[in-house]
Amino acid sequence: MSFSRDVKEELSHSIPSARHCQLAEISAILSMCGIIRISENDRIEIEVRTENSAVARKFHALIRRCFQICPEVLIRSHSNNHRVHTYVQMIAVHEDAVRILRATKLMNREGDIEEHLSILDSVLIQHSCCKRAFIRGCFLATGSITEPEKAYHFEIVCNDMGKAEQVRDLLNFFELDAKIVERKRYYVVYIKEGAHIVDALNVMEAHISLMNLENVRILKDMRNSVNRRVNCETANINKTVSAAVKQVEDIKYIRDHMGFGNLSEGLRQMAELRLAEPELPLKDLGQRLNPPVGKSGVNHRLRKLSNIANELRERNS
Repeated sequence: MSFSRDVKEELSHSIPSARHCQLAEISAILSMCGIIRISENDRIEIEVRTENSAVARKFHALIRRCFQICPEVLIRSHSNNHRVHTYVQMIAVHEDAVRILRATKLMNREGDIEEHLSILDSVLIQHSCCKRAFIRGCFLATGSITEPEKAYHFEIVCNDMGKAEQVRDLLNFFELDAKIVERKRYYVVYIKEGAHIVDALNVMEAHISLMNLENVRILKDMRNSVNRRVNCETANINKTVSAAVKQVEDIKYIRDHMGFGNLSEGLRQMAELRLAEPELPLKDLGQRLNPPVGKSGVNHRLRKLSNIANELRERNS
């Protein structure tokens, strides 16, 4: 099961106790994946379609709890893949459909259904708890989260810009840094930052999924920290090895073209020791000298040897 399905499965078992929150969540699901059918004699039916059984189960439970209405349920298999099902829930009684649409503010007082099933500027989502419920319903209907082991990406797909802006603003009410991108004919509200996705799960009250995501984040952060440290140490080792190779080349050039006889005692001792111990760190080289010198002293002598080698090369060229 994917992480998105895990989150939706968890959310499907949580029914708000307050009716106003139930209405907000129902309104979100209807707004995002509901279909309104109006017959020739102006009879209204509501249809909700989803391929996720958890979403279907949650909508069914909310309608029964809030309106004492039992939607008719149809399960249809896809023609090209019989393992994929579409769950269709119908509210075919006109009076029931109108009652639900009025209560969820998807139908105005004049009996007109709002364009795109929008509830913009609705009193239904004024309270913080109702905003949470609405976001939860939107995510259940058209949301998804990428597997956190691969990447951090939370999104809710909307079919028009008005809904996308509403969802974005609701998420940003909780300081989640949501943004909108157009994808084909849809508008996608998304969150990229892992910490903000954790906060989004908290807003939707998916606490088990939140802990699972946090565990993944901790492991990834630890792994990335170890990798950074290993890369840093590897780079330092490569740098040290490259420097040692260059030092040995310079000293050999001095030996072959000038000899060590004209070097000072300190430089001669340093040159002979580096040739004998090409892999020894600078600190240990300094301890082998007589008298011993510190790391900076060793570095200074090796730089002087390098300068002498460079002068010899220029002279010989």
